[in-house]
Amino acid sequence: MKQDFEYEQMLKGELYYAPDILPDNKSITGQVLAQQINQVPLDNLAEIIRLEKKLFKKTGEHFYVHPPFHVDYGRHMTLGENFYANMDCIFLDVNEIIFGDNVMVGPRVNFFTAGHPTDPKIRGEELEFGLPIHVGNNVWIGGGATILPGVTIGNNTIVAAGAVVTKDVPESVIVGGNPARVIREITMKDQEKWQIKKDAYLKQKNKSLEKDLF
Repeated sequence: MKQDFEYEQMLKGELYYAPDILPDNKSITGQVLAQQINQVPLDNLAEIIRLEKKLFKKTGEHFYVHPPFHVDYGRHMTLGENFYANMDCIFLDVNEIIFGDNVMVGPRVNFFTAGHPTDPKIRGEELEFGLPIHVGNNVWIGGGATILPGVTIGNNTIVAAGAVVTKDVPESVIVGGNPARVIREITMKDQEKWQIKKDAYLKQKNKSLEKDLF
């Protein structure tokens, strides 16, 4: 097989010229498949999942990307176990986007691995680059957030709705704003608060079930 210099440059995070990527490695294949997924009736869940497994590089056993959504390649994305993304998300995966397990993504979230030179002359020559995005386990990304090239998001972290994440985010924090900054840590108080709420919920649910028996 002929060496595809531009495609290899792209995946290495170096400058590349997209028009010269060889036909077998063009992004159009993934884009057409994503378009096909977006046209499947939403009640045909089995077909959506089948096509999504074909589109993405790797998935867990249980996952769902809610159509409609858009990709650049699709095959550069890895989805962990129990991954869920709500509708209208955009995945510009000219480089890898890797999600851990138990990740929740709100609607209209953007994952942009693609970047362009800050020098206008070189940018005008259509040279570009892409840097990978890594999202850890147990991460929740709120609706309308944007994750920029090269960002890593640590385990157990929450990205607030509308945040623009421009740099790495540590584990077990809540970040928000533009550019995103750490708002606070996630602590045992969070666990205690939500355990109390869960216990109250289960108590009410059990009462409701008991009433249904009579």
